Amino acid sequence: MIQRDGNPTPLGDAIAHYGRIFKTLHILTYAVEEPYRRDIKGIRNLQESRHALAGKIFHGRKGEIYQRYHKGMEEQLGALGLVLNCVTLWNTFYMDKALDQLKAERYPLGEEDVARLSPFVRRHINVIGTYSFTQPDLGPTGMRQLRDPDEPDWDDDGL
Repeated sequence: MIQRDGNPTPLGDAIAHYGRIFKTLHILTYAVEEPYRRDIKGIRNLQESRHALAGKIFHGRKGEIYQRYHKGMEEQLGALGLVLNCVTLWNTFYMDKALDQLKAERYPLGEEDVARLSPFVRRHINVIGTYSFTQPDLGPTGMRQLRDPDEPDWDDDGL
C-alpha cells in the first residue's frame, strides 16, 4: 500500500523520495552539461514542429478537440495521428527523392543544411479546398515531378 486515508504510508514516502533523486539528477545535468541541453532543445524543437503540423492539419477547430467523452477524443486523435504520419511519410519520401536528384545533378549540398531538414514542413499543405481522391497518372516513375532548384520559389512572399 502506498496510501491510506488520503495520506502516504512510509512506503509511499520512500517511493516519492526515490523519484526525486532522478528529477534532481536530471536538473543538475541540465544545468551543467551543454550537450545535454542541446539534445533536449533538439527534441523539443521536433515535438513543436510536429504539433504545429498537426495544428495545421486539424484546422477546423483551430487545433483543439472539443469532445465531452473520451471515445470521441480517441477517435479524433487516432485519425489525426494517421493523417500526420501520412504527411510525414510523404514529406520524407519526396525530400529523399529531391536530395537524390540534386546529388545526381551535382548540385552543391551542404551537409549541415541536409542535417537540418525536417519532415514536418507544412507550407505546401493546403487543408482548405476541394479534394480529389482519384489516383493521378504519375507516369513511369510513380511520383510527381520535382521542381527545378534554380527556378524561383512560387511562395517567395513567405506565405
